[in-house]
This record gives sequence, C-alpha cells and structure tokens, in this order.
Amino acid sequence: MAQRIKNLAVETLSKAWATLTRAEYDILRRDGKWQHHSRRSYDHGHAAAMLLINPATAHVLLTRQFRYPVHASGDSGWMLEACAGLLDDDDPTSAIIREAIEETGHRPTGVVHLYDAYMSPGSLTEKLSLFVGHYDDQTQEGTGGGLAEEGEDIEIVELGFAEALEMIQSGDIIDAKTIMLLQWAALNRPELLN
Repeated sequence: MAQRIKNLAVETLSKAWATLTRAEYDILRRDGKWQHHSRRSYDHGHAAAMLLINPATAHVLLTRQFRYPVHASGDSGWMLEACAGLLDDDDPTSAIIREAIEETGHRPTGVVHLYDAYMSPGSLTEKLSLFVGHYDDQTQEGTGGGLAEEGEDIEIVELGFAEALEMIQSGDIIDAKTIMLLQWAALNRPELLN
C-alpha cells in the first residue's frame, strides 16, 4: 500500500500521569484526495486484564472501584471489573500476575494469554492484553484491595459466573474489558454455565 500519511507533526499538550498530544497530518483518502486531520491522543502505556475463575465452584473474582471518568459521564462511577493494571516496566504476563495479587490477594494459576485489543483506538494508545487465570482457597496470599499509596481502594467481589453474565444485560457490568472476558468464558468455558 502506498504511503497514505504525510506531513505528520506531533505536539505535546500535557505530560502528567500520562501524555496528551496533538497530531496534525494529511491522509490520502480512498477517493485519491488528500485531507488534513488534527487529532489528539492520550498515552499512559499499555495494560493487562485478567478474568479470575474458580473452576470448582463456577465463580469469578471481580473488583469494584471508583472511576472518575465514568462518574463524569453520568454513571455512578463504581465499576465492577476484572482485575487490571498498567504494564509499567513488566511484560503483560508478569504485570497481570502482579495486579491480581495487589487487587485480589490471589496469585493466579493456569494463566493463559487470550488476545490483545485496543479499547478506544480513536483517542487512546493503550493496547490491553487479556488473560484468564484460576483462583481457589490455595491461591490466596494476601488481602488485596490495591495499593493505598496509589489511591486504590478496591473491593473484591466474588460472583457466580451465570450471575456475572446476567449483570452485563442488567447494566451492572459496563466495563468493556470485563464484558469481553466474560463473553470469552461463556463461549469457551461452557462448563461454567452448568
């Protein structure tokens, strides 16, 4: 494919917890005409998320914490989610195991990488690595709840798998990564529905 982007110029608008940039560029449209674009993107690094499943009980372990952007959009902000976090300097597998321990107190077993996805490619550079792992009474090694020094105050919520799926329909689970992981499990782990 011929070069379809030219005259790219990127300006940093803000650099705090993350970097906000403005990009100006010309793009070659499919009709053969060049069009100027101005876009902003937000970069805070890549992340990982994991659905923790107890295969013996058909339960999942989720977290609940306050998310200001969700609150600012008019919802309550108290999100029920799969455990997740930024990679920082770790590879995705190491990062999600670290986050599972910090958030839930469990060191997961049987951790499998499922796929990677961009959650909001129109504005975020974040690529999310999605995993599934197991937990039970033997995997607990701490209390979880997140890191207070990072402002985290995370509630651990254990639900039956079927109940968690129903919470997507009821609107009680509205987090995209969690919906994707629960739907993956519904398609690939049908024994959880019995």
